[in-house]
Amino acid sequence: MLRDAALTGLGAALGAVARFALDGVLPLLGVNVVGAFLMGRLRPGVFWGPGVLGGFTSFSTFAYLTADLPLPEAAGYVAATLFGCVAAWWLGDVLAGRHP
Repeated sequence: MLRDAALTGLGAALGAVARFALDGVLPLLGVNVVGAFLMGRLRPGVFWGPGVLGGFTSFSTFAYLTADLPLPEAAGYVAATLFGCVAAWWLGDVLAGRHP
């Protein structure tokens, strides 16, 4: 249990640094879609899954950015994030051979 917590924390720190490094290159929606795809494709363990990919993607930043948008743009961004991330995860899962 403690080992998994330490691995998750270390991975999350690395994922957050990677997200910060990509700021301005890849928008948050892109980061979240890429992270969702990798999670579905790889189904990684605690270090790479909840750790690195959990730190790489960010619901709190998504919520912060969405709160500052006018309502029509916020609704579109929420829909694009939901659809894009679920579709990306599913595509990754399909490419991994877990669905016919």
